[in-house]
Amino acid sequence: MITVMRRFGGLAGMLAIVLFFAISLPDTFMTLRNWLNISQQVSMLTVVAAAMTVVMVMGDFDLSVGSMASLAGIVAAVLFMQGWSIPLALLAALGVGLLGGLFNGIMVSLVGILPFVATLATLTVFSGLAYVISDGRTIFGRDIPAAFGDFARGGPNLPGGIALPNLTLVAALTVLVIWIVLEQTSYGRRLYAIGGNREAARLAGIPVMLLRLSAFCFTGVGAAIGGLMYASRVASANPTQGDGLMLTAIAAVFLGMTLTRDGQPRVLATLVGVFVLGVLDNGLTQMRVDSYVREVMVGAIILAAVGLSAIGRNGLAGQLRR
Repeated sequence: MITVMRRFGGLAGMLAIVLFFAISLPDTFMTLRNWLNISQQVSMLTVVAAAMTVVMVMGDFDLSVGSMASLAGIVAAVLFMQGWSIPLALLAALGVGLLGGLFNGIMVSLVGILPFVATLATLTVFSGLAYVISDGRTIFGRDIPAAFGDFARGGPNLPGGIALPNLTLVAALTVLVIWIVLEQTSYGRRLYAIGGNREAARLAGIPVMLLRLSAFCFTGVGAAIGGLMYASRVASANPTQGDGLMLTAIAAVFLGMTLTRDGQPRVLATLVGVFVLGVLDNGLTQMRVDSYVREVMVGAIILAAVGLSAIGRNGLAGQLRR
């Protein structure tokens, strides 16, 4: 029974959520258009959560991804105002994400500051920089090139005249790249080794400090990509637009961990976690549930999923002995 709960309990719960909304919203929920809409809505979260998975594989996490997303969007928007071309402005914003991730990695892996403390501090630093660079205002209108906003609204057409959103394609490509890196390369296997036992990995000759630093760089760039996607979707940038990404990204990774046999972060499982959050938000919105009530329900479901997964792995008696 415990083995069944561990392997299939989380998946069954997620399928039950989909089934509930499919029955409650028979005319709209299971349509292709709605699922493409969900995929676009969660595309930014998908990229950030996939990038967060890279550091969580090692037992670390990055609290600064939301503020980094905001900062990247602001940097691109300010460069647009100064006449930079779209490709150069986007590269500069990605460079900012890389530098932010590098700084986090240095603080954590070289200086030795706990990830919680280091990235909590840089969360404030990146947020402050976004306010300083933007002068605390939202950048929109003529300051944002039309082609930048058009990208998020476009996409290749599917049969039936429905467009596959470009943002969905970017998210899918990001997940694919990170899946290859984590699951198909020696680099990824070393990250998992570090997460399993950091000291044993070091004694085995794995360059722990260097790999931890590089993983934070991955996450910084992923946060920047997510911020640029968000800015493109709303054709504007403001210093707070990425604030909600950090907690939901961590929640998505933890939800995904309830699906894995060993309880470790896996990027494809994280993708399922993202879609669970997206499905919940979409379904509850269609049912006209108040936004504050939605937050309570989503939090309760996450808590239940993670708690049931823990009981499934260790047994209730094991949990009580801890």
